[in-house]
Amino acid sequence: MILYASTIALSAFLLFLVQPIVARAILPWFGGSAAVWTTCLVFFQVGLLAGYYYADTVVRRLSPQRQAILHTALLLASLAFLPIGPGMGWQPDDPGQPTLRILVMLAATIGLPYVMLATTGPLVQAWFNRSFSSARVYRLYALSNLASMLALAAYPPLLEPTLGAREQSLAWSVAFAVFVVLATASAWYGTRRQVPAVAATQGDVAAGAARDTTPTTRAANADVPTTATTPTAPFTFRLPGQPDDDTPDPGPPTTRRQALWLLLAALGSVLLLSITAQLTQNVASIPFLWVLPLAIYLITFILCFDGKGWYWRPQYLVLAPALAVAMVGGLSWSPDGFGVTRTLLQIDVAVPLYAFGLFACCMLLHGELVSRKPAPAYLTRFYLMVSLGGALGGIAVGIVAPLVFSSYWELPLALVAVTVLAARVGAGGLRVFGAGAALACAVLAIDYATFLRTDAVAMQRNFYGTLRVKAVFTHDEQLSRRRLLHGVILHGEQFDKPDWRGLPTTYYGSSSGVGRTIEALMPEGLLRVGLVGLGVGTLAAYGREGDVYRNYELNPAVVELARSHFTFLEDSRATIETALGDARLVLEREPPQGFDVLAVDAFSSDSIPVHLITREAMQAYRRHLAPRGAVAFHISNRYLDLSGVVRQLADEAGMVAIRFIDDPGPRHYLYRSDWIVVTADPTLIERLRAQGGTEAQAQPGLRAWTDDHHNLFQVLK
Repeated sequence: MILYASTIALSAFLLFLVQPIVARAILPWFGGSAAVWTTCLVFFQVGLLAGYYYADTVVRRLSPQRQAILHTALLLASLAFLPIGPGMGWQPDDPGQPTLRILVMLAATIGLPYVMLATTGPLVQAWFNRSFSSARVYRLYALSNLASMLALAAYPPLLEPTLGAREQSLAWSVAFAVFVVLATASAWYGTRRQVPAVAATQGDVAAGAARDTTPTTRAANADVPTTATTPTAPFTFRLPGQPDDDTPDPGPPTTRRQALWLLLAALGSVLLLSITAQLTQNVASIPFLWVLPLAIYLITFILCFDGKGWYWRPQYLVLAPALAVAMVGGLSWSPDGFGVTRTLLQIDVAVPLYAFGLFACCMLLHGELVSRKPAPAYLTRFYLMVSLGGALGGIAVGIVAPLVFSSYWELPLALVAVTVLAARVGAGGLRVFGAGAALACAVLAIDYATFLRTDAVAMQRNFYGTLRVKAVFTHDEQLSRRRLLHGVILHGEQFDKPDWRGLPTTYYGSSSGVGRTIEALMPEGLLRVGLVGLGVGTLAAYGREGDVYRNYELNPAVVELARSHFTFLEDSRATIETALGDARLVLEREPPQGFDVLAVDAFSSDSIPVHLITREAMQAYRRHLAPRGAVAFHISNRYLDLSGVVRQLADEAGMVAIRFIDDPGPRHYLYRSDWIVVTADPTLIERLRAQGGTEAQAQPGLRAWTDDHHNLFQVLK
């Protein structure tokens, strides 16, 4: 028992620890996009499915000795993948749709080790059942989920801040080698100890409904323990309406029951990925917000599979629909005193709401799933269908949805489905409550769709997120303009009036830090300006004849919309150049550009690309600066104060950081902006100070940000 439990616990710990390790390593290669984690989750779920399919197949078709031989060979082969981690040769050259590249890269670098870890849970449980023939084998599944959750809980506060990417990879690889030893021992131990029973294959479980379900026939035909060998489940106090999750259905699972397993698992997976996307798109693409929803998801599995009555159906038939309604409403409405207002939820409301909502909905889904689990002899098929549902849900959100939806419609649709399920499962007043919640969710989902489409001139979605071009009309027609929104974050706007179309707007006016820097250098001659993050191309409005403005943009859709719905690039008198791809990777490959100004405008959104504000990034920027050049960091952000980080980068580079906080007032066409200009040129420093710039303050106790280390918790406002 200790051997089996240790093997399962270590495999689950490593299975979920490798997920943030690998995702964090490749995140900078794809612009820090939150979709990197979603795509990785798709791979992990498909890998889990492959492991469960392997377990189900070998248990049904191979003898114990052949199972041990095959599994040992694959375990030894997986050691060839160590140490884990993709090499630099996997860095992307094309910024287009990177989903397939990420999936292939993960398969080639961690595929076999991951599948070996994934197959351990159901396979070792099958060996345990063969050795001890106990219905309590499902407790081992709860143990595996507990170990998985511990891995996720340990990563953000302990492993990520203390170990670099290379150290994380090596430590994981050593632990994997220990796992190989334990798993091999478990495989061969399972060949020595078997409960005496009539051995037979599970056969065609899909046709189980047609079989004789008497105890004697089941034991002969399906390798199900007879009444004599199955221990009596201990008495457990249960509340009214609570499923008896310690007493599995003794008969072979029917096709209908397997389809229901798949549906419940798929819906939980869709909720996990869509809520994760909601949080990471609107807060930050950081491991903490990656693992929080996944940890909650695993907790619900632990509680439901533990078999101690954690799932009480009436309770979650109320909680899940109620929170589903709140989550759909929170997509476009926010509390405002005793009422609501049409705006995005604040972080202190959004994170708890979606965390508790995910918990309640997954408790309902997984509680109903566990209440329909089969006898232990069919557990590999049960886990196979659960993992298939998880993989299908992941594929639906991570691959299909960006191709067929123009926005993030999968979250409201999944929440509507949860309320419909609650109405179907409930009885009496609970059914009426579920039906009412389903109606409310549907109405709010339609309202959300209407909100997104109101005044929308264009709407696109791809790997990098959702883009909308929105027409803004006011009582004064001269002030009408168009905006580019990435999710809910403004990426620029332009007036419709011809005389005002060339006016720099939003964060880029002449009183902003970048505007003052460009104008301070204009008397020196023609300028070469670089811009990380195109937006609508507003800075091109400063361009003069002979100037060169070179834009670095990751998302091809941004370039398309900037040229088709805005005219800053077209109207500029400067030469406009555009380089597609992650700015950091492109700059590292290019020869020195000699920029007079390099504006790094990638931190105003809530999901920031951290790799653009590290020591290594600053080294790349300096290589491309002219002797009089400056790097202008746009650090306007609702939740993060990056001023100390930039000051530290400047100090390490022997440069000076001058900060401009421009607040033109609520009725002005310009927005409040926060820029820090980093330069080593004494003349430019004096000019910027004369224009009102002040030296950025250092943040005590802040450790320098590098590609290996950064801590967003230290800079939360």
